[in-house]
Amino acid sequence: MSISAKNNLSMFNFTTLWFGAAISVAEILTGGLLAPLGFKMGLVAILLGHLVGTTILVLGGIIGTSERIPALVSTRISFGQYGSYVFSVLNVLQLLGWTAVMIIVGARSVNQITKILWSFDHLTVWSLIIGGFILVWIWLGKDSGWKKVNHIAVILLFLLTIVLSVIIFRNPELFTKPVVGEMAFGSALEFAVVMPLSWLPLISDYTRFAKTKRGGAGGSWLGYFFGSSWMYIIGLGAAIISADPDPGAMLLAANLGIVALGIIVLATVTTTFLDAYSAGVTFLNIFPKLNEKTVALAMTAIGTGLAIIVNIEQYQDFLYAIGSVFAPLFAILLTDYFILKNKKIQSELLVNWGTLALCAIGTILYYQFIKLNLVIGYTIPVMLLISIIHLITWKVTVKWKYVRKFLQT
Repeated sequence: MSISAKNNLSMFNFTTLWFGAAISVAEILTGGLLAPLGFKMGLVAILLGHLVGTTILVLGGIIGTSERIPALVSTRISFGQYGSYVFSVLNVLQLLGWTAVMIIVGARSVNQITKILWSFDHLTVWSLIIGGFILVWIWLGKDSGWKKVNHIAVILLFLLTIVLSVIIFRNPELFTKPVVGEMAFGSALEFAVVMPLSWLPLISDYTRFAKTKRGGAGGSWLGYFFGSSWMYIIGLGAAIISADPDPGAMLLAANLGIVALGIIVLATVTTTFLDAYSAGVTFLNIFPKLNEKTVALAMTAIGTGLAIIVNIEQYQDFLYAIGSVFAPLFAILLTDYFILKNKKIQSELLVNWGTLALCAIGTILYYQFIKLNLVIGYTIPVMLLISIIHLITWKVTVKWKYVRKFLQT
């Protein structure tokens, strides 16, 4: 199949893809972390953070559509071939972590339901079942059949959001109940920004197959912004009302029974599929001769194993680690591509030492900004500062490169 023949994903495809990806137990639980702000200020942080984070996410996706290359391959523009390998390894580790996190939080939620309904308390079994469903989802691939199944799944997940929203907003205590604990607004904003940022190393894996740049960007923005914001708001409301944002508990309270089990599994599978599939795509940046689908299946199996043996559902520090690496990385890439108009991969460029050093500085700055508790969070100031420094210094650091020497014939 030619590359042009693969470019068949429409705006509607991307809207449903990213809306389905956003509807996840992890996003609901992360929204619950914002409860100490109260509903009104928490809502402001969610919407502002997603406005910024989703826009940055879509800018990364535009590169994929324009150049028809996966996300981590696009980093060769700024960092060279070997530089992209470094970020590929980090991204594979991130995606394995996300795969495990999504499976374990989904399994815990489902296990809570089956424990109450049928006294079936087997977390490992549910982790294996959810991992198995993800393997099937990956096996179906991106063909027309998968797109139809994905559309059906998103419709069902949309109904889930309606049910959860009704449960939350019909409770009069949502706006009046005193909040427990304290949280800086900047920290809450960061949690809303970093979730879409975590998809930056993945988005071009899908937007490279968009029919049009507008369709890929517009559909991705609409699907993820509204889906993720909605999930955060549900989690925020649930944590304020009951101090438990787990959707399994909410669905049981609504007497949905076995329906609750199905939609929690479906929500977990549609999101985790993207993590596992992109882990495979990223791996191919280093080992291009391997089969994309086979590697994705292997990554799913490894992620399922990690979910069973490692206690990683506490992921606040995990989110910060993602932001610390990928915020400066994509600040440099987006600056190169959109401002400096450096849009092509140079085949002879192996390592750009200047941009790698700047990225490392950005990671250090990120953790320094965490200590400052700025009202605008940590990702935004780090990306702005790194972008400005890159604009000022690139004419000097452009010579700090390790390039491939071609033999003369």
